[in-house]
Amino acid sequence: TDRLKQYAAQLGSDCAFFIGDEPMQGTGRGEQLTPIELSLKDKYLVVIKPDVHVSTAEAYAGVKPQAPAIPLRNIIHLPLEKWKHQLTNDFEKTILTNYPVIAQLKEQFYARKAVYASMSGSGSSVFGIFDEPPKADPSWQSLAHWSGWLR
Repeated sequence: TDRLKQYAAQLGSDCAFFIGDEPMQGTGRGEQLTPIELSLKDKYLVVIKPDVHVSTAEAYAGVKPQAPAIPLRNIIHLPLEKWKHQLTNDFEKTILTNYPVIAQLKEQFYARKAVYASMSGSGSSVFGIFDEPPKADPSWQSLAHWSGWLR
């Protein structure tokens, strides 16, 4: 799989991330992967891709990476309920402002009792982690979406 990851990294900086099936922390441009211990077993995941496109160039132009007050490796060991106020996506500051539909999806997830919700990477997908399957908003049916239990 190392060779496959090398090929994938040539397609895009963060493509190698999708080769394995274990949690990884991506650094650099996403090409430097380090395994992390994380279990979301028995949580329910919902991913929705709204009908908008966020260009990678636009996303990166609006982000100013900052070192977190608490390192990611420490945050992921906190109870999931604490992630909302500790684990942030640097891209969200500008993307949620420029694309209100993405911000609305994140708000809808929290309104439906998501334990944690975030935009995925530079957008435009949004994911929510739940203890139980949420009551779907009717608008979700017209959008590309996936949901299921994590095992």
